[in-house]
Amino acid sequence: MFKFLFDRDTWQEVYDSFSKNKLRSILTMVGVWWGILLLIGLLGSAKGLENSFNRLFGSFATNSVFVWGQSTSKPFKGFQEGRRVKLSLTDAKKVEENVEGIEFLVPRNQNQSTVVRNFLSSSFSINGDYPLLDQVQKKKLIHGRFINQNDIDDNKKVVVISEDAYKQLFEKDVMPIGEYIEINNINFMVIGIFENGNVNMGPTSDMHIPFTTFQQIYNQGDQIGWMMITGKPEYDIKQIEEDAKLLLKNLNKIHPKDQRAFGSFNLGNEFAKITGFLTGMQFLTWFVGIATLFAGVFAIGNILLITVKERTKEIGVRRALGATPFEIKRQIVVEAVFLTIVAGLFGIITGGWILILLDHFFGQGEDAAIVNASVSIGVVFIALIILVVLGTLIGLIPAFKATSIKPIEALREE
Repeated sequence: MFKFLFDRDTWQEVYDSFSKNKLRSILTMVGVWWGILLLIGLLGSAKGLENSFNRLFGSFATNSVFVWGQSTSKPFKGFQEGRRVKLSLTDAKKVEENVEGIEFLVPRNQNQSTVVRNFLSSSFSINGDYPLLDQVQKKKLIHGRFINQNDIDDNKKVVVISEDAYKQLFEKDVMPIGEYIEINNINFMVIGIFENGNVNMGPTSDMHIPFTTFQQIYNQGDQIGWMMITGKPEYDIKQIEEDAKLLLKNLNKIHPKDQRAFGSFNLGNEFAKITGFLTGMQFLTWFVGIATLFAGVFAIGNILLITVKERTKEIGVRRALGATPFEIKRQIVVEAVFLTIVAGLFGIITGGWILILLDHFFGQGEDAAIVNASVSIGVVFIALIILVVLGTLIGLIPAFKATSIKPIEALREE
């Protein structure tokens, strides 16, 4: 069999077969070309969307939920409707200790303040945070470091600022690490600069100071603005959210059916929706691509049937000269596989160029909608295997048709 594939006469016959009607041969391959093009183009685009999504949310622990206090909608235990709900560090500790499945819980605070440096000033959001925040919402530090436990324990006047804040408060080429800025009329030393995020989950973060320092300068006492809860991978974050809210209602004497008392944003649910959409898109892409491939390969089979009909006399002569049915079948199958592979390779190349163009026009910059649209070598390899299998199977139809013709009948036909 392998000797047959390297035989010059085999490929000369393939060439002669398709060169007799070049236009028909080219049109026959269009279906397979289009199917592979769709498969590569759509799969690559879906991968680009997934990469864009991962870049946007990559800094977050996605199995997370944000919870904050609002106002009650039902009277309960002597309290009137409309009571303002304020969360506390005690609430956060109780939730962490009593709700099953929590991996991390980060209490957070925020205030808006005017920040001054020399003669430059602007208003920024100041966040009071613990070092743990850097684990659940990773900061991409450009220079310096994030808040550590010593900063918390000693109530240090240190601050980590965003890239935007740096540009507004410092002259170009000035290294801000070790420099001082004034927040709420108090000097803070800059210890780090972090890259601006591509997406804001929760309140904007312009600057971060130690949580304990925030409590002091803004006289917050035990109060917190909101808490970020991250669940363990094996636990359902939706259930954690419901359990946390129920416990918080008990701690704050709120009606169990009050839906307005606590606000929340479940990042895990949103992440699952988008992941499900991307998975569905990939499945649809495979379905559409393979269905189109089937249609293209069947078109090749139909054309080969016509070709066999046109070559009836030739096949009769070969049979009369001693060619076996297997040799006839083998030649027809090789022609079918050759057509599908050539069309498929053109589809892969064209699809690759389309992905390059997508990346060039839509994959540049921080807000790129499609990032590195591409397909893996494994996908290309699977596509080629599918082509070979389909080409072989579809080639058997005209091959059996060719060998069903008796030599004497074939020689009579003109």
